[in-house]
Amino acid sequence: MPGLHFGFGALEADFWRWAFLMTRIGAALVGVPFFSLGNVPTEVRVILAAAVAALVAGWTGAAAPADLLSLAGMLAVAGEVLVGLMLGFVLQIAFAGPVIAAELIGGGMGMGLAASVDPTNGAHSPALGQFFGVILTLIFLGLGGHLQWFALLVRSYDTFPPGHTWLGPEHFRAVAGFASAMFATAVAMALPVSLVLLLVQLMAGILSRSAPALNLFSLGLPAAICAGFAALLASLPLLGDRLTTLSADAIAACASLTGG
Repeated sequence: MPGLHFGFGALEADFWRWAFLMTRIGAALVGVPFFSLGNVPTEVRVILAAAVAALVAGWTGAAAPADLLSLAGMLAVAGEVLVGLMLGFVLQIAFAGPVIAAELIGGGMGMGLAASVDPTNGAHSPALGQFFGVILTLIFLGLGGHLQWFALLVRSYDTFPPGHTWLGPEHFRAVAGFASAMFATAVAMALPVSLVLLLVQLMAGILSRSAPALNLFSLGLPAAICAGFAALLASLPLLGDRLTTLSADAIAACASLTGG
């Protein structure tokens, strides 16, 4: 099968087919947010990719190239990686929406320094962003989004059979369109709190002009933090609705890529 034969016949052919099917699934697991966390062991991702590939091998008629070490075989492997990463990247875009909203809210509240290391990408992110990310993860898993995503991953073998996995321009346009919708969702999440913070800043500015002896920083910063948290508590129902819609839109974007 790969140009190297070890004398096991049909068993060896099934092994290389299974290993080839693991390529797309493994790339998707590397790209998807909740399985690509730094605290998720690599062994877990490999075992999960192997288990799903075994199911795909039994459910579909997807076959590996005749020679994996040839140019055509390498291109087929690269196409598998491309499709898997694209399906995971869509969810990465969705999970970036709450972080953007938290950046907007935290900057207005003066909590830009309240940041810690994000286990998803290893970079510093605001505490509010991690809070929103946890809520989105719970909503996504509670709605069964991970099961739907795995179903779409298996369905992708019918839409993009091995050897025909190079995505066209329309698929990249669909991902870019979903990214614009994600930015709109992030702005909608941050808008109620940002309006309240704008009013607080206007009031602090009026007070500083009417009473210059007042310390603007000692007055405006605590007021912005208190008003921001109060606005967050008041907008939690709206936040849950927005995150639920974002989860559904992410699954719909993945379904559009796989032709569902």
